[in-house]
Amino acid sequence: MKTYSATPADIDKKWIVIDAEGIVLGRLASIVATRLRGKHKPSFTPHMDMGDNVIIVNADKIQLTGKKREEHFYWHTGHPGGIKSRTKAQILEGAHPERVVFQAVKRMLPGNRLSRQVLTNLRIYAGAEHPHEAQNPEVLDVKTMNSKNTRVSK
Repeated sequence: MKTYSATPADIDKKWIVIDAEGIVLGRLASIVATRLRGKHKPSFTPHMDMGDNVIIVNADKIQLTGKKREEHFYWHTGHPGGIKSRTKAQILEGAHPERVVFQAVKRMLPGNRLSRQVLTNLRIYAGAEHPHEAQNPEVLDVKTMNSKNTRVSK
């Protein structure tokens, strides 16, 4: 039996919308990374962009377990002594709360050129509205997949 390898003509991309309100960040990121990569499809080919286009709404209402809200994101400016950091809580309350979700999904993917191409299929919005209604996205209900996917905020 020969190993199946998909060609660009065989790829069927769908549009998926996920409501992130009340969903645990790491669980959402792993589901989205799987969908972006295309590993949920039986025709998965590792060297091709097989995944779906994913739209995440309500990214500012994501839940974090434990003390993860106080964990820092670090970056360096390139200048001597230029290490900077912000907590996840500060980012979620700031102007771009979708960056926390983007970094989580990015870090679930392998660090190669294909992953950077796959990340262009991800769209994240802080609010409930998105401009992709013309693509007729299917709703993926992550909350009902597993009871551990949601968390009641304290």
